Amino acid sequence: MHKTPVQIRFNDVDQMGHVNNTVIMEYFDLGKEAFFSSHGLPPEKGDFTVIIVHYEVDFLSQIGFHDTVHVETEIERFGTKSLTLMQRVVKSESGTVCCTCRTVMSGYRRSTRSSAPIPAEVKEWLSR
Repeated sequence: MHKTPVQIRFNDVDQMGHVNNTVIMEYFDLGKEAFFSSHGLPPEKGDFTVIIVHYEVDFLSQIGFHDTVHVETEIERFGTKSLTLMQRVVKSESGTVCCTCRTVMSGYRRSTRSSAPIPAEVKEWLSR
């Protein structure tokens, strides 16, 4: 499992005093970018990449401005042309899971602008 620390910014907090739900999606994106880059698949390089085709989020606990959080990211499963990521935003001190996100991503070739099978070597990199 990959962990990405997140710095909560002043403008992340809404009038209710907690991190806004739309901002939490940015936290998941930070976790995805760090996960893929750390596994040799930076999103901005190369012909092959993965793109989001579906996600679902469950909000479980509020996050306040002074909380310390991180995003946990791991591969849940591989298909032929897709993979499913499981992510959690967790309060670092207590271990409280604040929200979860399951994301289905499709293999994609920039050169053909179409979906593509996930190469075996990419599956191997991401499984480490």
